[in-house]
Amino acid sequence: MIELEGVPELIDPVMVAAFEGWNDAGDAASTAVAHLEREFKGEVFAALDAEDYYDFQVNRPTVFMDAGVRKITWPTTRLSVVRVGGEKPRDLVLVRGIEPSMRWRSFCNELLGFAHELGVELVVILGALLGDTPHTRPVPVSGVTSDPDLAQRMDLEETKYEGPTGIVGVLQEACTHAGVPAVSLWAAVPHYVSQPPNPKATLALLNRLEDLLDLRIPQGELPEDARAWQVGVDQLAAEDSEVAEYVQTLEEARDTAELPEASGEAIAREFERYLRRRDGNPPGGHATADGGDGGSFRRDTPGGKNRPPKPPKPDAAEGDDEDGSEE
Repeated sequence: MIELEGVPELIDPVMVAAFEGWNDAGDAASTAVAHLEREFKGEVFAALDAEDYYDFQVNRPTVFMDAGVRKITWPTTRLSVVRVGGEKPRDLVLVRGIEPSMRWRSFCNELLGFAHELGVELVVILGALLGDTPHTRPVPVSGVTSDPDLAQRMDLEETKYEGPTGIVGVLQEACTHAGVPAVSLWAAVPHYVSQPPNPKATLALLNRLEDLLDLRIPQGELPEDARAWQVGVDQLAAEDSEVAEYVQTLEEARDTAELPEASGEAIAREFERYLRRRDGNPPGGHATADGGDGGSFRRDTPGGKNRPPKPPKPDAAEGDDEDGSEE
């Protein structure tokens, strides 16, 4: 029996989870949950026993000094609660940790036990994958679910993915079997610049979460960080003509694919989203689209600067998965 002492009665609680590791290209998803914790001043109320789920040779503990006393932080998954104010206040149960090394079913059951005790109405799992997407365009974010009714009601895609999966996919299916509505939001990170951080992808996930839950999330310094990140990648890509040509190929493919979406209705929808954020904001190795592993910038220049790897020839580049997501 899970006993949650000190946790107040929650208002329309939604669990938002992210896990470092294979499901977290560019650390975009885990950074999004960390942003929520920081902006809303979340306090940890529970942590899973690290001994049950982690191989400490894979995820090693860290040692630090606290007022002259030597202490150890163990890799685990922690839960906190934050309240998002506004006309309709709502509580978020934030789950942030590392993809477990073992006993995934028990891990998911323990999280679902917390969700049941807290009266969670919806579970939203954030993820990020490597894809053939240019860094110069808006970050694609796919919202998927295994529930056909939920897909229709929340304007999501019903997942058809088959292939290797991570803890995000396993937790979503565990929620489905337990009768808990669950959604996964996936940001696509350019495979040629996969190293963290990726503030542009983090911001895209938070914006999509805002729309999904009808919340107002303070963006803090993320917009400025995202712009600086893109400028930095522009400069690195420009140093290699092959990479610059490859990025242009991705841009053309992306623009052609999205041409039908440039309708009056789509433009109106984006403008409404912009107005809501402007007027309502308070102050203030990885999965790929095809289930495989992706490349990243290499440190191979004399000055130690990150550079993109040599891209494949455009006609040999793999296409994205049909819905651009992995579960």
